[in-house]
Amino acid sequence: MEVVVVFQGEVLPIGALLERAQTAPVTMPGAGVGVRHTAADNAARCAVLLAAEDTPEACWRFGILQTLDDYASTLRRGGVALAAEVFAAEPAPTGSVQLDAAFAALADHLAERDGWTAPTWALDPTRCADGWYPAVPAIFRAEAQQDSPRAFRQRGILVTGRSLDRA
Repeated sequence: MEVVVVFQGEVLPIGALLERAQTAPVTMPGAGVGVRHTAADNAARCAVLLAAEDTPEACWRFGILQTLDDYASTLRRGGVALAAEVFAAEPAPTGSVQLDAAFAALADHLAERDGWTAPTWALDPTRCADGWYPAVPAIFRAEAQQDSPRAFRQRGILVTGRSLDRA
């Protein structure tokens, strides 16, 4: 006998999922909650990928978006102070000016958004790119120029409003 289960839930767009997550009650961190992955760890992995001739765009997905996911996970598990620790250690240079600037931009952006002090390394003016559109198709570049968050735009990294949306 075949049993057919029909999905009866609601499919939400990423923006609605993010809004729901941000308005969820804050949970208190449990004992043993700590930082599992850091921006420095992810930057080191990007350096390995780049040395193996991967592209900065591929490393954007792994390094920057993975760091954003790591930050969000730590934020949910342990709160803002713990999540800021994801960026405590300065990432070593990756071999890509664009990625080095993107790690700094992400730290600065999240610090501004969530109310913690950005680490000194993230404010280094040498961590700057020259008009990089990571994972932004040419058709959306005008949108990226307009919508890119200050921390990214200030460092020459142009992304759309959706570029940093995560489920």
